[in-house]
Amino acid sequence: MRIGELAAATGVSVRALRYYEEQALLSADRSPSGQRHYPAAAVERVRWIQQLYAAGLASKTIVKLLPCFETEDVTPQVLELLRAERARIDGQITGMLETRDRLDAAIAMTGEARDRGRPC
Repeated sequence: MRIGELAAATGVSVRALRYYEEQALLSADRSPSGQRHYPAAAVERVRWIQQLYAAGLASKTIVKLLPCFETEDVTPQVLELLRAERARIDGQITGMLETRDRLDAAIAMTGEARDRGRPC
């Protein structure tokens, strides 16, 4: 499939797909005229890339992980990397939950102050 078709199939911009190639996350064969041609498996690969980016992983980390997702062969080094990323994400979740709790408290205080006729 061509780059535009891959973009349409994944909802990812053509520019982002080119960036993924620059970062060695995605590769394409080239036609004699230089057009990119991707295998059907590229759709799933792009979805993995998107999910890992959304989780906050850097491209240099993603490039190490992608082969493992495709082959399901996880080395001890990759397992350690996965655990470290999971711990990082857990820390972010904890921080976000704390922030949400503070916002809830501020919302509750604002409502109580308004009920008493005092603006915040």
